[in-house]
Amino acid sequence: MTVKAARLIGAADVVAYYSARHGRSIARSTAEPYLRDGQLTEPLVYPVTTETTDHPGGYEAAITEFYDASAERLAAHLSAGRDVVVICAGDPMFYGSYMYLHERLAHRFPAEVVPGVTSISAATAVLGRPLVERDEVLTVLPGTLSADELTRRLADTDAAAVLKLGRTFPQVRAAFADAGRLADAWYVERATTETGRELPLAEVDPDGVPYFSLAVLTSPTGAAVAASVDPAPGVDGSTASTVPAASTVPAASTGVGVPAGGVTVVGLGPAGSRWLTPETSQALREAEHLVGYGPYVDRVPHRPGQHRHTSGNQVEIDRARHALELALAGARVAVVSSGDPGVFAMATAVLEVATTDDRFGTVPVRVLPGLTAAQAAASRIGAPLGHDFAVLSLSDRLKPWAVIEQRLAGAAAADLVLALYNPASASRRWQVDAARKVLLRHRSADTPVVVARDVGRPGERITVVPLAELDPSDVDMRCLLIVGSSTTRTDRRADGSTVVWTPRTYPG
Repeated sequence: MTVKAARLIGAADVVAYYSARHGRSIARSTAEPYLRDGQLTEPLVYPVTTETTDHPGGYEAAITEFYDASAERLAAHLSAGRDVVVICAGDPMFYGSYMYLHERLAHRFPAEVVPGVTSISAATAVLGRPLVERDEVLTVLPGTLSADELTRRLADTDAAAVLKLGRTFPQVRAAFADAGRLADAWYVERATTETGRELPLAEVDPDGVPYFSLAVLTSPTGAAVAASVDPAPGVDGSTASTVPAASTVPAASTGVGVPAGGVTVVGLGPAGSRWLTPETSQALREAEHLVGYGPYVDRVPHRPGQHRHTSGNQVEIDRARHALELALAGARVAVVSSGDPGVFAMATAVLEVATTDDRFGTVPVRVLPGLTAAQAAASRIGAPLGHDFAVLSLSDRLKPWAVIEQRLAGAAAADLVLALYNPASASRRWQVDAARKVLLRHRSADTPVVVARDVGRPGERITVVPLAELDPSDVDMRCLLIVGSSTTRTDRRADGSTVVWTPRTYPG
């Protein structure tokens, strides 16, 4: 507690504090040494502490009614000329309930907000670990967010604090695991109090986790030194901490990130962070250099101090050599691709240079998987890849069209579902029609073709047409085609949706 807060509490005519129905209040117990005889107290008892209530207007109506009534109770004291102090745990303007009184009273009576020590500051003090350093980014999250949103944000930050645990703890812990950050996370409960405790998040028993606890990701570059805190109240109610010699905390694990002096080839998936794996997110965070086709590199959030090297779409070998040169000099390098880096993408180019140029023989090269465009497109329409399928590229830039035609015919004759990448571009307009003619020699005219455009992006459009009616003018490089087999079905469901799926069994 600050000296100013202690002074104001002792001088107030009225001291108000929030509590649950049981009547106990953490804020009041903290302020107890500074209360004096003769002071009026106003316990503001929450009518509900979860989103379950019998109020006819639901939780929001019940809590709004409570704040309105609480404000009027304090307004009566203020109108009578009494000074009122509202005491809060932590900081009153940081996820604090006082804010709702402030917005109801501050325009009617003089109001001053005295800042307090946040739970985040207290937690990192207890841990003895820096929260953020230099240009690192801190993200503060309520545990009430959805698991997917928590995972996305945890995967895309340097340091983080997740508050409001309690009943949300299982999903918060799962989000840390899904984001690949669980090994680096800490749990702090009732920081700086006699009943407080702290331990690695992965070791916490979810039963009995209180609301007043938080999960913390501290600075990834911070010194790994743990503070052993001995709360010693001073004259102003503050506490002091001592750090015994040789008291240490294990350094944060580098996990699956980019090795020093190495290249990691990563797949961004087809739609950015929503479909980015936690493993890839960590590699992107730890890379000192990003190398890739300009539009793909642009999809990666900027990080302070990270260098970007972009190039055109037809210089894969030059791009791979540049990445390996950077790694040879000792840098952590991530080469980015859309989708999966091993499917018509940069993994092959990097490995080609790494294995044919003796200079790079000792440079570590790792490939991290990504969600493929074929998987993403298939999921949007049902399960067209539910049985055997083949993946082909219609681009004849790196192989003759005669080879493509031969492979199309072979796959079609084998009755495989086909996922066709790179179907057309501004300079390649005839290939789709040529492929359609080859396929019609082996497939019926009503074979379903899924035309998936910009899957997972704002302009996403999925259409299904019979093979004979496939219009090449509707297809470009932003599309992926899925051509069904003889068993692939198109069904209209009762809810009006269309699904395309291929049975897992095959006749005969």
